[in-house]
Amino acid sequence: GSIDGITKAANWEQIIPDENNDWLDQANSSFDRFLVIGQKSANNAKIFENYSLGVVTGRDSWCIHSSRSQLETNVRRLISSYASELARKKKHGCRRDVDSFVDRDPKKHSWTRALKNDFKRERSLDFDDGEIVPVCYRPFTYQWQYFSRRLNEMVSQMPRIFPDAEASNLVIQVSGVGARSGFSVLMCDRMPNLHTVDTGQCYPLYLYEDVKPDATLFASADGKTGLTRRYAITDEGIAHFQADHPRQRISKEDLFYYIYGMLHSPEYRECFKHNLAKQLPRIPAVKSFDDFKAFRDAGNALGHLHVNFETVERYMVTFKERNHRLIPEAVSNPKKFYRVERMKFSGKGKTKDKTEVIYNENITMKNVPIEAYDYVVNGKSALEWVMARQVAKTDKASGIVNDANDYANETIGDPKYPLELFQRVITVSLETMKIVNRLPRLGID
Repeated sequence: GSIDGITKAANWEQIIPDENNDWLDQANSSFDRFLVIGQKSANNAKIFENYSLGVVTGRDSWCIHSSRSQLETNVRRLISSYASELARKKKHGCRRDVDSFVDRDPKKHSWTRALKNDFKRERSLDFDDGEIVPVCYRPFTYQWQYFSRRLNEMVSQMPRIFPDAEASNLVIQVSGVGARSGFSVLMCDRMPNLHTVDTGQCYPLYLYEDVKPDATLFASADGKTGLTRRYAITDEGIAHFQADHPRQRISKEDLFYYIYGMLHSPEYRECFKHNLAKQLPRIPAVKSFDDFKAFRDAGNALGHLHVNFETVERYMVTFKERNHRLIPEAVSNPKKFYRVERMKFSGKGKTKDKTEVIYNENITMKNVPIEAYDYVVNGKSALEWVMARQVAKTDKASGIVNDANDYANETIGDPKYPLELFQRVITVSLETMKIVNRLPRLGID
């Protein structure tokens, strides 16, 4: 009836703030003994020399699209609208502030702070100043992006990680500090968005830089890019882990995959969940080399699954077709037959059945294993990310339609791609959880 009842039951628990003045969700102090994954300060020990936030376009509906050709059309239309406003400014002058002067119709323009500053300085835009590149927009979702310092609001260190469409790299993207969806990690081989993993920091296998005359001794030139490519993991980072296993040789790739395996460890995530919510990951060194190899091999296997999700074996669900007479249509007009608008679960509310997914009016998938939904990244199961992103969606502000079927038909050349992607991500999810559940105990002091 009142807080006196807690007193009478002697049920109060005394809370004492820790050295960080945290009263609740207190961090594990042993975390600070581990080597930090990355740090911008040049004077502190760290594993990765450099890292970056994912790209922020500030205008996703204009600069990111499922169709490469439609993306170019959208960007050129935006540049043309900007040029018209700039010509009007030069002709009539702009005696008011930019916000009051420019046409703010969202169907023609997408103004951000940086673009308004360019407008003030009367800087023109040219499509050739950017490049269309593949991007990992959300977990298990590939799109096309117009990558440009002028029309992307914040590119951070991405030009050193994915300098152009031909650059080969891998990144481990982890949740940013205070991410709303909790801690997540995902490896990809394409430029990530800021929210591929919520406000995620990206730790690359390689860094790219301009070729220098004396660089060839320590780095190899990448023939595709004309740049020098070298490992992003520091010498001090590899030495830190090598010191515990002096009779074994640990490569920088070994450490890269060891980190990916470690960041999937349920024990690691539980022990240090409050630390991971408040600071960048720190990576413990396991005492046993057998355990190191186990985490490394698990990280390698997980990375292969997560990067190559488009080509893994499809899980054989049971298909329930609306009408068997529609089979000829699947052959005669596959784009129409396999077109997806929005997948959904059978049933509603308490009767929702996640083992049965309605793909479209022609196809329903049955016997989807419920345990596949256990693999969660960025606050949602991988399968539900597929369902959320393989859609045809109209942006309310710009009116631009982004249709996932365009990626299937134009880029992949197969209208069944969204359907088969769901099946492949079932496999990815099940195999991920098998690997994670077989990870060894941390084996640290």
